Amino acid sequence: MGFARNVRANRERLGLSQEELGRKVGLTNSAVSQWESGRAKPRIGVMKDLSEIFGMSVSELLGEDAPGPGLRAPVGSSAMVPMRRLGRTHAGEAVEEIPDDGVVEVPAGVAGRHPHAFMLDVDGDCMDRAYPPGCVVMVDPDMEPWNGCAVVAETAPGESVMRRYMRGAATLMLSPDSFEDHEDMVFSGDSSAEVRLVGVVVWFQAAEDETVR
Repeated sequence: MGFARNVRANRERLGLSQEELGRKVGLTNSAVSQWESGRAKPRIGVMKDLSEIFGMSVSELLGEDAPGPGLRAPVGSSAMVPMRRLGRTHAGEAVEEIPDDGVVEVPAGVAGRHPHAFMLDVDGDCMDRAYPPGCVVMVDPDMEPWNGCAVVAETAPGESVMRRYMRGAATLMLSPDSFEDHEDMVFSGDSSAEVRLVGVVVWFQAAEDETVR
């Protein structure tokens, strides 16, 4: 079952109208109608919200035919498995998420430890001490962040950024880890509550066959 049919089937299973489902994710019934007709897919944060509402993984929602959430079976004795790539984020300023369906080959052992994870392409250099520009990162939406870990977060609807996570008593700071000069993104009070964590970065694959971690 593909994404469009999954949305409709699960919406009807929960007894929700298109308008009611739209309200739950902060959008209109028109957006839900476009998903169910196959004309569009939601951004990364909304995709995560839908999966939580429906009680399924993102890969299951997308219609992956997989033995476990987020994965397809390796072929023969291959130690690599394909994992779903959901789009693009930015290591720098928050930018609009760019949907980008496809798969990335990742080690089966890593993927198995993060069954609901997905992959994102990364632009920008504000995390280049640890994550080179152009790399692909694995993001686990189930992990709780800790101070100093790398996360992908939505700082505005449809705009995400990858940075180091630092949570204080009353503030949230998303900090660069770069050889270049980049400013901290600091949120306090109501603005802190508006930042939505997409997930914790748990692995990356560098571009051009560079080091893989």
